[in-house]
Amino acid sequence: MIAQATIPPMQITTEQALLGGLSAQAFMQRHWQKKPLLIRQAIPGVAPPVSRAALFALAERDDVESRLVVHDEGNELRPWRLRHGPFGPRSLPSPKRPGWTLLVQGLDLHVQAAHELLARFRFVPDARLDDLMLSYASHGGGVGPHFDSYDVFLLQVHGRRRWRIGRLKDPELQPGVPLKILANFRAEQEWLLEAGDMLYLPPRWAHDGVADGECMTCSIGFRAPERARFGSEVLQRMLDAAEMPAADTLYRDPQQTATATPAQIPDALREFTADALARLVGEPRATACALGEVLTDLKADVWFDAGSALRHHVGVVLDRRTRMMYDRWHVFINGESFVAAGRDATLMRRLADARSLSASNAAALSAQAWALLNQWARVGWLHADR
Repeated sequence: MIAQATIPPMQITTEQALLGGLSAQAFMQRHWQKKPLLIRQAIPGVAPPVSRAALFALAERDDVESRLVVHDEGNELRPWRLRHGPFGPRSLPSPKRPGWTLLVQGLDLHVQAAHELLARFRFVPDARLDDLMLSYASHGGGVGPHFDSYDVFLLQVHGRRRWRIGRLKDPELQPGVPLKILANFRAEQEWLLEAGDMLYLPPRWAHDGVADGECMTCSIGFRAPERARFGSEVLQRMLDAAEMPAADTLYRDPQQTATATPAQIPDALREFTADALARLVGEPRATACALGEVLTDLKADVWFDAGSALRHHVGVVLDRRTRMMYDRWHVFINGESFVAAGRDATLMRRLADARSLSASNAAALSAQAWALLNQWARVGWLHADR
C-alpha cells in the first residue's frame, strides 16, 4: 500500500503564517484575483518536497511531465532553448552550469510531500486547485518575463530567487523564441525571496524570476477554464450520457410541403434543433453531473496501482492522485458520478473534504456504499488508513 497522509482542513477564519498573518477568509477577500501579496516566511524551515537527485530521476520518466529551459544571453540567434522530457540519464546540464531551469509539472501526483504541501492551499475549492510544479534552477536560471492566465503562489523552498513583477500593460511576446516571453516587460516591484518566502500573483500579472545561486521554487497553480472549451467539454459529457431517443422525440414533419428549393434548411428543423439544445442544457442535474465528471477527470498520464479489498472496521484515505468532489445531488470521483443522498451522502462528502474517513464513519455506511468503497480500493483510488 502506498502511504498516504490525513491532512486536517484549514481553519479559514484563523490567522495563518502561510498567508502573512491573514486568515484564509481575509486573504480571499483582499487579494484573491485582485492584487499581489509578498509573504515573508510563509513556511519557516521549509524543505524541498524532493531532493535534486530525485527530481532529476523523475524527469527521466515518461509518465512525468518535464521541461528544460536554457537561457544563453551570449547566443544572439538562440538565446532561449526549450526541450521536453523525458530526459535520459546524465542528459541534463551540470548544476555548475549557469542559466538553466528544469520544470517538473504535477509533482503532487508522484511525491507525497508535494501532495501534502499542495493541500495547504485547499482554502480554495478543489475545483480550482490544479497542481504543484517544482522548478530547479542553476544560478541565473529562469524562464523569462511572462504572465499566467491563472492565480499562482510562488513558494521558495531552497536557495534564493529574485522576482520582479508589474501590471501587464503590453502582452506582446518576443518573436522567434520557443517560450511566451514578454517583449516589453516593465517591473514595478522587486524582491529577493529566500527559503520559506512566498509570492502570490493574480492572473495576468507579469513576472520574472531569476535564480540567485542554485534554487528550487514551488509553483502552486490553479485551473482557469476557458469558457468555450470548458463549455464544450461539459456539453460533450452530457451528450455522451444522453439516452437513446424515444420514438416520440424524433423529428417529424407531416406538414412539410413539396419544395422547389430543396437545399434550403426548413425553419421547423432549425426550431426543433434549438428546442433540443435548450432542453439539454436546461436540465440542472444533468449539467451538474457533467460538470462534476469533467472537474474530477484525470489527466491522460495518471494511472493507479491495483489495490486490494478493504477489511471491515478500517478507515480509508484517498490516494493522492484521486480527485473527489460533490454537489447537492452527486458524488464525483476520477471522472465518474454517483447519486448520493441521506447518511451515505453526508459521509461521502466528508471523505471528499477531509480526504479520509475514520473507521467509525466508514462502518456507518450502507452495505451499498461500503461495496463502492471496496470497488475503489481494488482499483487503487483509495486505501485502508492504517
